[in-house]
Amino acid sequence: MNKVILMGRLTRDPEMRQTQNGVAVCSFSIAVNRRFAKEGQQNADFINCTAWRQQAEFICKYFAKGAMISVVGNLQSRSWENQEGKRQYATDVVVDEVYFTGSKSESHTSTDGGFAPQEKDPFADIDTMGFQAIDGSEDDLPF
Repeated sequence: MNKVILMGRLTRDPEMRQTQNGVAVCSFSIAVNRRFAKEGQQNADFINCTAWRQQAEFICKYFAKGAMISVVGNLQSRSWENQEGKRQYATDVVVDEVYFTGSKSESHTSTDGGFAPQEKDPFADIDTMGFQAIDGSEDDLPF
């Protein structure tokens, strides 16, 4: 199984390109904090990511440098020979899914409250769902 889930901040603005066939591809890098670090220090790994087609367009439209992002995808390794004839290697995350993870005030890139344009805010109708306010005493609880 090859599945990667990352959450971090974009280290630079996403870069959009088009293949010769007109397919959108977006490259970006995420700074992901390590779980364990020396006291007083916070270490991060910088992970290169690539998104294709609609995901690429979505990321370039709604995310910018410094924004929190969560991605789900898979690792892909590639190799090539450089101009000196030396073998070069790179490992990237190919993004399948992307999510907003920062707050609206934290990330100025989103105007939809942190929900993707195709998603509806699940709390938008909370006032019409029949909930009753309680004053906080245990006597008012319905159970």
